[in-house]
Amino acid sequence: MADLSLHFTSKAPLAGTFTAFQQIFSTWRRRARDRRELATLDRRTLRDLGLTEGEVQFEAGKPFWRE
Repeated sequence: MADLSLHFTSKAPLAGTFTAFQQIFSTWRRRARDRRELATLDRRTLRDLGLTEGEVQFEAGKPFWRE
């Protein structure tokens, strides 16, 4: 008869899970912050950056999870 062990010792399936979630949340926070800041820029600064008000409104209106 085969000796089967039901004790699971490998942590490999969850090894990168925390890091992956941490990176995702960090990206979401950065996007939200960048979009809030972008929405506060004045016309002169937007012109210097080569952006239109429509482009800024479109980008600032995106939810944080969208790229």
